[in-house]
Amino acid sequence: MTQSPISVLGAGSWGTALAIRLAVNNNSTCLWGHEPEVMATLARERQNRQFLPGKTFPESLSIEADLTQAIRQGRDLLIAVPSHAMREVLTRAAPALENGSRIAWATKGLESRSGKFMHEVLEEVLGTRHPAAVLSGPTFAQEVAAGLPTALTVASNNPPFANDLANRLHGETMRVYTSDDIIGVQLGGTVKNVLAVAAGISDGLQLGANSRAALITRGLAEIIRLGDALGARRETLMGLAGVGDLILTCTDDQSRNRRLGLALGRGTPVEIAVREIGQVVEGFNTAREVVQLAGNNKVDMPISEQVFRVLHEGLPPGEAVHNLLTREIKAESH
Repeated sequence: MTQSPISVLGAGSWGTALAIRLAVNNNSTCLWGHEPEVMATLARERQNRQFLPGKTFPESLSIEADLTQAIRQGRDLLIAVPSHAMREVLTRAAPALENGSRIAWATKGLESRSGKFMHEVLEEVLGTRHPAAVLSGPTFAQEVAAGLPTALTVASNNPPFANDLANRLHGETMRVYTSDDIIGVQLGGTVKNVLAVAAGISDGLQLGANSRAALITRGLAEIIRLGDALGARRETLMGLAGVGDLILTCTDDQSRNRRLGLALGRGTPVEIAVREIGQVVEGFNTAREVVQLAGNNKVDMPISEQVFRVLHEGLPPGEAVHNLLTREIKAESH
């Protein structure tokens, strides 16, 4: 094995895919999930049939239903739970953490209601004594688990931790870059979910390729404006965690956020569309938090605002499009 064991917390599609890649790269890896009966099934069948059917677990991947035991198996943790569950998982994990524990997360989104980034949630629960890192980029779990070529970014204010995590994941089919722009990497992975809903709505309404390209381009402008206000670096938002992830989620139907938008554009009510997808759609709640964050920082984000109104205020998708197209003329750089 290449390094000390690493534990992945969260046995959904993304956490399972990351655990598989870590194990394939000769890391002794432990995968934890919060439902004991589900974890028992994963251990018995050696695959996650619900989320990644047919992707067999490597021998170096162990399954654990006890959170304390999972944490104690390795120095490093990689958390891959939905954003609304991050605070609870960190709170439950806190008593088992050791002084040398290092914590990374692959969660995209803001905390519901508070609008906090995941690094802010971590600091509130655990303080700043543990090195922290975020993992993001244009990645679909199915393709990562299958070993298809992928590139992503690890951002941390602790360079040794960023390099160690990058080395754990880096392999023949995965290229990993490092960064210290934690805000930028998180921001790109957050707002793109909202914009993917917009792109899905556009395609669901059959507005054409021109419309989709315009939404992606102007959506990127919204991300950059908010990034400027929050201190993110533009080069980060023009990289894998920004424009890369935005293109991926806006153009491919593997994206749950895009699929939500497609359903809405075709006339499916929001509640039914979310239920039919059957997994967490981060953009649903994130739309509210992004609009709130933009308002707090006096940043104009018209596409994100219209998505919020469609998802949470009952605005018909066609009216949202009309609202965007009838805005006053302005210079493109604004």
